[in-house]
Amino acid sequence: MSFLLNTDDVEDRDRAEFVHEALGATMVPIELHWPGHRRSVAAHGTITDLGDLTVCSGRTTAQRVERTAALARDSTEPSVFVNVQLSGSSMVVQHDREAVLRPGELIMYDSTSPYTLLNDSGMTGHFFRVPHSALAMPHDMIRAACAVRLSPGHPVASLTHDYLRRLAADPALPTAVDADLVGHPSIELVRAVIATHLRADESAAAPMAVTLRTRILEYARRHLHDPGLSAEQIAAAHHISVRHLYKVLAASGIGLADWIRTRRLEACRQALADDDAAAIGAVARRHGFSDPSSFSRAFRAAYGMSPSQWRKR
Repeated sequence: MSFLLNTDDVEDRDRAEFVHEALGATMVPIELHWPGHRRSVAAHGTITDLGDLTVCSGRTTAQRVERTAALARDSTEPSVFVNVQLSGSSMVVQHDREAVLRPGELIMYDSTSPYTLLNDSGMTGHFFRVPHSALAMPHDMIRAACAVRLSPGHPVASLTHDYLRRLAADPALPTAVDADLVGHPSIELVRAVIATHLRADESAAAPMAVTLRTRILEYARRHLHDPGLSAEQIAAAHHISVRHLYKVLAASGIGLADWIRTRRLEACRQALADDDAAAIGAVARRHGFSDPSSFSRAFRAAYGMSPSQWRKR
C-alpha cells in the first residue's frame, strides 16, 4: 500500500500543515522548517509499506527536520530510520554526535531520542523505517549505530546501499503481488550493516550472536498464527541447527513449545475479550491452534476457565 505525497494540488497556505500531518501519520511525527515564504513549501514522494519496512522516497524543500524531545516521548512505535543519500550531502545530529552523509553512504537515527536532519538544498533521498521489534537488536547497539556513517566502503554496507536504492526506485514494487515479502530480507540487510559497523568499531562482541535469541523469539512471535510453526522451521530461518536453537533459548530459561503456547493463548484471550461475535474456534485457528479441543484444554489449564466462560466474564 502506498501514499502519494504531492503538494502541487494543495493551497500554498495549507502546504506546510499538509506535509506535517502526512509524514506524522505515515512515518513519524516531526517538525519541519521551510525556507522563506510559504510558497517555497513543496514535497513530492511516495511512502510504501512493505511488511515491517516502510519506504519513503522523494524530496522536500524543508531544510531542517527535527524530532524534538517531546515528540520522542510520544506513543509512536519505536523505530529506526536508515537514510540513503542520492546527491549532495546532509547532516544527522543525535546523541551529541554529528555525521555528514554523502552519496553511496548509509546513516541511521532512532525515533526514541531527539534528532535533527539538515540539508541546505532540501531533504532529498530514500528513507527507510524499521520498527525496533522487527530489527530485534538491543537498544544500546541501536544507540551506538546512530548518527554515524555505517561502515562506508565496507562490502556489506555498499551492497545494502545499492539494494535499498534500487528497492526505493522501483516503481512497480508497490503494486507487485506479495511485495510485503521484500520487507524481511531488507531488514536482515540493515541488521547486517549495523553488526558490521559495530564489529568495525569494536563496540560489541559478535553482535549477531548476541541478538540471536531476540531474533529467534521475534520470528516466532511473527509466525504464531502458523499452526505448523516448529523448531525446525525457526532454526532453518536463522541458518542454525535445532540443537543450537534449543541451547540458545535454554540459556535464558525459555522452553520453545511453552513460549509459543503461552503467547498464542494470550492472543486468543485478548481477541475473545475484544470481539464477542467471532466464533471461539475461528479465534483459536487465527492464532495457530488447529484443534479446538486441545485449545480449550490449554486455555482452561492456563486461566482456570473455559474460553466461553472467559468471554462471558
